[in-house]
Amino acid sequence: MTEFNVNNPLIEQRADPWIYKHTDGYYYFTASVPEYDRIELRRASTIQGLTDADAKTIWVRHETGLMSANIWAPEIHFIDGKWYVYFAAARTSETKDGLFDHRMFVLENSSANPLEGDWIEKGQVKTKWESFALDATTFEHKGIRYYVWAQKDPEIVGNSNLYIAEMENPWTLKGEQVCITTPEYEWEKIGFLVNEGAAVLKRNGRIFISFSASATDFNYCMGLLTADEDSNLLDPRSWNKSTDPVFTTNEETGQYGPGHNSFTVSEDGSQDIIVYHARNYKEIEGDPLYDPNRHTRVQAIVWNEDGTPNFGVPVPDTKPVLNSK
Repeated sequence: MTEFNVNNPLIEQRADPWIYKHTDGYYYFTASVPEYDRIELRRASTIQGLTDADAKTIWVRHETGLMSANIWAPEIHFIDGKWYVYFAAARTSETKDGLFDHRMFVLENSSANPLEGDWIEKGQVKTKWESFALDATTFEHKGIRYYVWAQKDPEIVGNSNLYIAEMENPWTLKGEQVCITTPEYEWEKIGFLVNEGAAVLKRNGRIFISFSASATDFNYCMGLLTADEDSNLLDPRSWNKSTDPVFTTNEETGQYGPGHNSFTVSEDGSQDIIVYHARNYKEIEGDPLYDPNRHTRVQAIVWNEDGTPNFGVPVPDTKPVLNSK
């Protein structure tokens, strides 16, 4: 039995959680706040320490225009000696349509400690279309930096697909963008046709990209893309998608709508950790996007004999314990 000794929920009312362990020994945490109006950052020397760590606001939405509403899903990365935060933002609007007017943006900080120094707006990450785009992440592989994100293709029915492209620098894409998954299975199309919230894990000679699907209520769940590390990651044929969801609501453990995850490692580096949000109740009044109780949770990943990750079931609101295979 593998025990990962952290109490869940790790941080209440923080959706789309991102935890990054840096070479300085600190864990850095950011996530969507219920007000969707700012980006916060906190750090601690342990994962559990993030629970009570001070949250510093590093950026606040604009009053009007771009980046003025619905600040969603920030991620913090360290690239070539500088810190970058990727996030999505919409424009203020008198109509509900403004809710889905998101574009993707980047902040940069050259300080050693990202809770200090200045965060500079590097602007919008421009893609093929001016359409709904969000949930960007980035990773490096064999000397090439890639960008993975969710976007609405005006020619495809649905809300968002996942795309990958090479990066010229941390805020500019290079070359063609490639679609690597569209919602096709029933579990990806409940409420909305959604593929979003990508997170990358490189292990065992493969590149894994987890993603979330369907509406943000109890139907929200995770799928998995897999590519060989020696394959052409810009070729859609290199990516194989799970036919079934890999992480879903579990009524027995009282966890609903797990998803929009990230990955980190335990303090000693021996365990891979999945970081995700979920609610502890099923029925929601009103729009799920405005229900604030998607809490940040973590648990250890078990690795199957074939080298693929096994996320198990979202554990109850107690100390996470997973059975190893």
